[in-house]
Amino acid sequence: MELLWLAFGIAIGIVGTLPVLLVLLRRAVHRAREAEGEARHSQRLAELGSMTSGLAHEIKNPLSTVGLNAQLLREDLVQLDVPQTERDRLAHRVDALAREVDRLGNILGDFLEFAGRIRLDPQPFDLRVIMDELVDFYHPQCEQAGVVLRFDAPSSPVPVQVDEGLLKQALLNLMINATQVMQHERGAAAPGTSDDELILKIECDDSTARMHVIDTGPGVPADMREEIFHPYVSGRKGGTGLGLPTSRRIIEEHGGRLTVESQPGQGSDFIIALPLR
Repeated sequence: MELLWLAFGIAIGIVGTLPVLLVLLRRAVHRAREAEGEARHSQRLAELGSMTSGLAHEIKNPLSTVGLNAQLLREDLVQLDVPQTERDRLAHRVDALAREVDRLGNILGDFLEFAGRIRLDPQPFDLRVIMDELVDFYHPQCEQAGVVLRFDAPSSPVPVQVDEGLLKQALLNLMINATQVMQHERGAAAPGTSDDELILKIECDDSTARMHVIDTGPGVPADMREEIFHPYVSGRKGGTGLGLPTSRRIIEEHGGRLTVESQPGQGSDFIIALPLR
């Protein structure tokens, strides 16, 4: 009799937990289907990335041939026995063709850089040395653009574990973007007649190093401060819109963050935050 009651109690317990088991089973099936869908989506994105990168390479090769032939045609025009006005007209068209070829080549180069897989080779560095080398490298470009370049760094070492080449690329993208924005805002004013400044600065706390790339340009509107990090969003005519997204991607691969603080008419401050080593 006791065994019968025991069996009855077990049966009641099983029946009582059956709804819970069914709910758990449904959740498990739903999660499995979601995971399967995400795996298919990731595979599809990988296939699209591979296909578009291959397509870009296939376009870049004949594009180089077009550019080379445009250059040769320009040289042949000098020897062409036609009136000077006709020669100038043809040369103007060939030059326009060459410029567009160069522009498309730059777009494809930026795209391949953005779409490619990032492989970090982090090594220990003093962040001050990396930025000081960039300042030395970029100083002539600033002089040519009529922009004053300044650098402010702590007196003590700033140890980080980074891929030096990729970090320099991310910073250089920000510096070039800032310089071009200031030039575009200035318009036709002659170099040396403006108060444009590009300021690089390093700040640290106990765990984080912050690199500031500050410009005195027009600033970024509030509704654009996140959008400018999306691919193909550019505030400049002729810009590819891939420099800032590439920089953010490189910084995030390092476990850091790239953000911007800005006020319209008062310039922008692009801030890279990286963990200290």
